[in-house]
Amino acid sequence: MPAAFPKISKIQFEGAKSKNPLAFKHYNAKEKIEGKTMAEHLRFSVVYWHTMCGQGADMFGSPTAIRPWETGKKGIELAKARVPVFFELCEKLGAPYYAFHDRDVAPHGKTLRESNKHLDTIVDLLKKEQKRTGTKLLWGTAQLFVHPRYTHGASTSPNADVFAFAAAQVKKAIEVTHELGGEGYTFWGGREGYSTLLNTDMKREQEHLAKFLHMAVEYKKKIGFKGTFYIEPKPKEPTKHQYDSDAAACLNFLREYNLLGELKLNLETNHATLAGHSMQHEMEVAGAAGALGSIDANTGDLLLGWDTDQFPTDIYLTTQCMLSLLKYGGFTTGGVNFDAKVRRESFEPVDLFHAHIGGMDAFARGLKIAAAIRKDGRLDQFVRDRYASWNSGIGEKIEKGKVGFEELEKYMLQKGEANANSSGRQEFLENLINEFI
Repeated sequence: MPAAFPKISKIQFEGAKSKNPLAFKHYNAKEKIEGKTMAEHLRFSVVYWHTMCGQGADMFGSPTAIRPWETGKKGIELAKARVPVFFELCEKLGAPYYAFHDRDVAPHGKTLRESNKHLDTIVDLLKKEQKRTGTKLLWGTAQLFVHPRYTHGASTSPNADVFAFAAAQVKKAIEVTHELGGEGYTFWGGREGYSTLLNTDMKREQEHLAKFLHMAVEYKKKIGFKGTFYIEPKPKEPTKHQYDSDAAACLNFLREYNLLGELKLNLETNHATLAGHSMQHEMEVAGAAGALGSIDANTGDLLLGWDTDQFPTDIYLTTQCMLSLLKYGGFTTGGVNFDAKVRRESFEPVDLFHAHIGGMDAFARGLKIAAAIRKDGRLDQFVRDRYASWNSGIGEKIEKGKVGFEELEKYMLQKGEANANSSGRQEFLENLINEFI
């Protein structure tokens, strides 16, 4: 089959001084940082949905994307045509992983049986391309939010038949993820929430969601799938409120329904900002709970109030992400998954390369900067010093559970007043980070 990108060769690392727009300036896959290569640290993944199915349409405008390989095709034939193009892109980028939704790689059929048949057809092609290129599946998922049947949600729908259909769809998606050697599976509740509480039994819906996840865990074990299950938090859009609203809400849900040991979190930057958090905040919440699994690498436009899914280019953002990731030991599952799309105005095929190269370089720079900050040690030392009062004396006794209110009252009555606070020195620390960026 002829190349879809005949004028583009495999993207090479040329260093920071290169002016070649189709070269890496910072991502050197074999360069070692803190004992591992960049490729091992970052585990880059290209998403199928935005990359192959994004057409450049928005709520105010028609599609703009120029995709020559799609001309004259539709349905299953269009789905077949996209597969080799996608793997050519991954191969030329040197991206070791990819991720997909079931209904993005294969079209809806008129029935579940026909949809499954379409998916099986495409899975055969994906398997061949994985073998040819060496590109592996980071995680799969089921698209449970676009079709009209999911108007009121999937596992949280008031319609029991919709719950059953969603379960059957997820069963198949887990099976094909397992068949393709996927390293994980993600649950994103695109419509698992509400638009108004006037028609919503929230307690019942959340209990149904928990039952759904327990069924999935049970089936995963039954078929011997060893991949990691993830929940992806998002606060709103398309619903007013979604039950997986942020990392803390997801962790609370998992604890309440005895699922914490079965699922980790797949965190996305744009979802974090929609929840009123930074990505680093979400990573710290998940990391502290031992539930930091994978990240969707993108960013939003802070002047726009919706999920714009732009490619990450902010070095402060990627540095913060990598500081938290390295702090918690790096990826043991998951990776840096580019859940991002080119802008509507960036409609030529080459723009797909520019976007991914920029994102990969931004995270490579973030990795190098974070490692340098850690090696320097001043930031870590400042934090350790700030909490020094907990390492001995009354602080140590509190942490070890050796005192209660009565003992603490006696301690302060004898002492009279607390020791003076030390400055938080936020400005000093921000300047310190700037030394490295």
